[in-house]
Amino acid sequence: MKVADFFCGAGGFSEGFRQMGFDVVFALDLWGPAIETHELNHPKCKHSQMNILELDTPEKIDEIIPDTEVLIGSPPCVAFSGSNKAGKADKTLGLQLIEAYLRIVAYKMNKKGSILKYWVLENVPLSEPHIKEKYTFEELGLPGGKRTALKMSTRAVMNAAYYGAPQTRTRFFGGNYPLPEKVHEKDEWVTISKVLKCLKDPLNGSDVARIKDPCYGFTVKREALTDHFYDTTIEEFEWKNALRLKRDQGFMGKMSFPENMERPSRTIMATRSASTREAMIFGGRKDGDEYISYRMPTIREVSSLMSFPITYQFQGNSESSKYKLVGNAVCPMMSRAIAQSILKKEGLEIPEKFIDLPRTIPNIDLTGRSYVKRDPKPRRQNAKFSMHIPYLKVNGFRVDLSNRESDFENEKVIWTCILHTSTGKAAKWCTIDQEHLRGMFMSRFINGFEQFEDDVIKSFKGKLPGAGMFQKIYCRRSKSNKLGPEEALELMKQLVDKHYPSEKFDGKTLGSSGPALGIMNKDDIPIRILAGVYACNYVAEQVNKNK
Repeated sequence: MKVADFFCGAGGFSEGFRQMGFDVVFALDLWGPAIETHELNHPKCKHSQMNILELDTPEKIDEIIPDTEVLIGSPPCVAFSGSNKAGKADKTLGLQLIEAYLRIVAYKMNKKGSILKYWVLENVPLSEPHIKEKYTFEELGLPGGKRTALKMSTRAVMNAAYYGAPQTRTRFFGGNYPLPEKVHEKDEWVTISKVLKCLKDPLNGSDVARIKDPCYGFTVKREALTDHFYDTTIEEFEWKNALRLKRDQGFMGKMSFPENMERPSRTIMATRSASTREAMIFGGRKDGDEYISYRMPTIREVSSLMSFPITYQFQGNSESSKYKLVGNAVCPMMSRAIAQSILKKEGLEIPEKFIDLPRTIPNIDLTGRSYVKRDPKPRRQNAKFSMHIPYLKVNGFRVDLSNRESDFENEKVIWTCILHTSTGKAAKWCTIDQEHLRGMFMSRFINGFEQFEDDVIKSFKGKLPGAGMFQKIYCRRSKSNKLGPEEALELMKQLVDKHYPSEKFDGKTLGSSGPALGIMNKDDIPIRILAGVYACNYVAEQVNKNK
């Protein structure tokens, strides 16, 4: 059976069908590296690098696209992604691209002498509410009026881990196709550790003769494995920032650091990052049982986590472009399961062994690339800052140091201490007058407050610049022996822990302080949090008045 692939990308959707013996005869994409990668791995396929929106008439569709029994398409999901403006991004272009694909499906299905039998559309789960179950010819820009042109008989959100991929990637699959059967239950999911064990340590694999594919079981000579044996170590400033965002994010839950090896990977993203909450970070070199460095996955590791065969090649001019090719793809194992379900429905033979890919090499092989030291990049001069005292969150409360009240256009930088409580619609915040706060501590006879106050003053004495220099240090635009906002927050945490340690003060409050502060009708604000507010207030006041 012949297959045409739209928004083909690196070819993950095509690859699953190829493995099941389908003949992928046509592929379309707008991005050059995607077409080049697809062509490298599917050389007998006809390729078209163009904008699918140009195929807006039956004549243009027939001119470019051959008739096939199967159509598959994976329109870009950026507009619907939850990571894009929390899922509230403009979806106009995303819907246009989906409907452009559905226009082709509808035309090929309804044309005289049609041979189309199955079609599949893949996208992120958040796209499903925006995709209708049926469309008219008029809605898809085809002649035929208000008659129904297309019905979506199958709609399902599926997790690739149930179909053999070492990744818990959930995607919406709509169209006309038989639902595939799961091949793994949750306790049988393929883990990251299996993938890494098969591929071997990218820095210590020179004595290995052959490498086993973690998804398909075949082996290749070590020297034939591309994009793997190279150094992906990340800088300390990068992994420390990622650690903070994963384990101490202001209002979101904790994430594993490094990744949990005994489960499938999280969803592979299209952007390679080392210092963000979504960064995928593995343990690197060890000193005894402790990691002394961390690294990102190699391109071969991340492609295996997507369930690409280890002989699949990626035609990118850089590591980031190869990562994008991998992260934007459909998991081949997921596609393979759908292809297999079609074969079963058709009563056709299912291949028993993996069908080899053509032997090819990419234009750039990252193997052997050495480690290149990276320094932090300067931030914009008006970069916003709002960060809480690290690892100090008690009962939903946290203390932020912020520059968001600044007038950057007039070069007036203002630093503020803000007390936050709860998240989402229940979130509240306020500022607290320092003298009011001092009076609260003193009037409630909290032991040690005067010592804490003295220590705050002594610890920051001579270490705080003016507000403008505080901003420049944060933006990495000036070298100084003074503290920046991130270092000041770390010192605040040390002072709170020293005078109000969690083992002694967890659960202790000043009593009915909430109503007096007017926040969320809370009666009990933790002492550790209020101590953090006092230290943070002090820092904000000092930098704002320093010259």
